[in-house]
Amino acid sequence: MDNKIIGFIGGGNMTLAIASGLLGSGYPPESLCIAEPHAEQRERLAAILPGVDLTTDNAVIAANVDCLVLATKPQVLAGVCRELACAVQERKPLIVSIAAGIRGADIDAWLGGGLSIVRVMPNQPALLQRGASGLFANELTSNDERELASEILTAVGEVVWVKSEADIDAVTAVSGSGPAYFFLLIDMLAKTAVELGLDQEAGLQLAVQTAVGAAQMAAQTEDSMDALIARVRSPGGTTAAALDLSLIHISEPTRHICLSRMPSSA
Repeated sequence: MDNKIIGFIGGGNMTLAIASGLLGSGYPPESLCIAEPHAEQRERLAAILPGVDLTTDNAVIAANVDCLVLATKPQVLAGVCRELACAVQERKPLIVSIAAGIRGADIDAWLGGGLSIVRVMPNQPALLQRGASGLFANELTSNDERELASEILTAVGEVVWVKSEADIDAVTAVSGSGPAYFFLLIDMLAKTAVELGLDQEAGLQLAVQTAVGAAQMAAQTEDSMDALIARVRSPGGTTAAALDLSLIHISEPTRHICLSRMPSSA
C-alpha cells in the first residue's frame, strides 16, 4: 500500500479491529489516524494502538488522508458526511464505508460527488482478525484503490468482491448475519450434550471445537459440503438419525436452512 495515510471516522470496535490488524501486519502507526469524540474511548485506543494519531476533529482526518474509512453508526452518517464534504472534495481520498444499509450513491452525494467509494460488509469475527468481508466498488474506483481497500480489510480476515451493490445484501445475509446461526447451532449442540449427561463446560468445549474443526475441513477441502456430510453420516448411524429427524433441514432447490432441537434419543 506504499504507506498510504488511512483515516477512520469513528473509533469503535471495528475501527479498533482493522487498525490492530494493520499494525499487526507491519503497517506503520504514523500512517494511521482516528477521529473519536469520546475521551474514554480515545484513551482505550491510545493504550491498544500506540503511535496512532487520535483526534476529536473529523475534518482534520478527512483533509489529510489517502483513504477515509467511514465507521460511524449508519443513522449519523449523513450528517457526518455533509460536515466533511469540503475537506473531502479538496483531498479526494478513497472512501471506504462499513456503514450497513447506506448506499454508495447516497454517501457520494452527501460528500459532494465524484468520489471513489467502496462499500464493505464486515462481520463480527473481524474483531478477532477472522472476518469475512464483502466489498463493492463504484465505477470511479481505480484498480489501485480496489487493491488498497482489499489490503485494509484483509487485515481482519478474508475479502470477497461482489459484482453489484445489490449483492451486498446477500453478503449481509450470509456472512454478516451468519455468525449468529453458528452460535445458535453451537448452543443447541452444547445443551444437547448436557441433556445427554455431560457437564456444561465439557458440552460447550466439544461443541465449539467441533465447529472450529468442521470449518477448517470445509475451508481446506475441494469436496462439496454434501460429500463432507456423507463422510460423517454413516447409514443407520446416529448422524443419519439426527438429520432425518430434522436437526438440520435443507430444503431444495433454495437450500434454506431450518434448525430444530436435536432429540436426546438421537
